[in-house]
Amino acid sequence: MNTTQDIDPKIYSILKDVSDPEIPVLSIVDMGVVRSAKLLENNRVKVEITPTYSGCPAMDVIGDDVKKAFQDKGYQAEVKLILSPAWTTDWMTDEAKQALKEYGIAPPMDATSDKEALLGNKKIIECPQCGSTNTKLVSQFASTACKAMFKCEDCKEPFDYFKCLI
Repeated sequence: MNTTQDIDPKIYSILKDVSDPEIPVLSIVDMGVVRSAKLLENNRVKVEITPTYSGCPAMDVIGDDVKKAFQDKGYQAEVKLILSPAWTTDWMTDEAKQALKEYGIAPPMDATSDKEALLGNKKIIECPQCGSTNTKLVSQFASTACKAMFKCEDCKEPFDYFKCLI
């Protein structure tokens, strides 16, 4: 369950400016990584984040970026990693999925379609460059473990697909 709608607007705006280090066009809020953020006494903030998958190497960088963003605004932030419930692509905003596509990464689909595409049973992953679904799985893993590598058979461009995680 994504709880960012309960965050104080001032705190929310600071978090909204923290980018995902692996996909800089997305904020950690739009990625659904932020679980909660609370303003405490004496300009302190507690932020809880959930990794997109266990062992995600970006979480240390995200934690440091959150602390710096708040420090720049006169706050001291404590960042806590929350592993349960596990992150899901359902927590990504529609804006995040559109930004992924515009950035050249095919956004996640539903779990059933995702599994069919990753097994090579259906050509349904849309190329973010030309929109064709005449695409082929190249590798289950791409630039990061949460993405798969595809190639468009029409425009011949390779592209990452952000795997559906539920």
